[in-house]
Amino acid sequence: MAELRCVVAVDGPSGSGKSTVSRRLAQRLDARYLDTGAMYRALTWAVLQAGVDLTDPDGIAKVAVDCELIITTDPERPSISVNGENVDGPIRGGEVTSAVSAVSAVPFVRQVLTSRQRAIIEESARIVVEGRDIGTVVAPDADLKVFLTASSAERARRRSAENAVDHAATEADLARRDHLDSTRKVNPLQQAADAVVLDSTELGIDEVVSELHRLLTARKAV
Repeated sequence: MAELRCVVAVDGPSGSGKSTVSRRLAQRLDARYLDTGAMYRALTWAVLQAGVDLTDPDGIAKVAVDCELIITTDPERPSISVNGENVDGPIRGGEVTSAVSAVSAVPFVRQVLTSRQRAIIEESARIVVEGRDIGTVVAPDADLKVFLTASSAERARRRSAENAVDHAATEADLARRDHLDSTRKVNPLQQAADAVVLDSTELGIDEVVSELHRLLTARKAV
């Protein structure tokens, strides 16, 4: 029997728990996992390495064309490389985090990476995709669209604990990124009209994963 195709789109702001939840859901579904944010971070790392000014869209676009970005979709071992160099660690650093919204706002960058993301989805029978424009742009026909959120204080607490950084500074940085991502002209962070909104502020990871699995099985056999 052919494997049933299944695409789950998980969107939401930083610190909402998208990555952990999406990976665990993918494991539960025996599906692939795609972290689109890692792709934007990897490209941002490449832009910074090339010394391109963040206000130079043409320079950023050239990097997007020239660099070889490879991302794995194994939820057990997600990884990403740029021109053969593993950048799993560097893309989570403060320099990339501060610059990624600017790079992500370049229309050509979004065009290139969206095309790559759609190709990965098309090649995968079952996949959980997380990001900021998955349900609205990348996979508008996903079987389940989820907009995962949490209070700003809780998101800052999670991110500061994860990165061992100051809570107040983290909350301010998240607010800055939320504003930039939700107000950019091309493919802004927003909830798809038919997405299920799930507030994870008071929920544990397992509770969120179980709820998403319940929502998905209510829609189709998985």
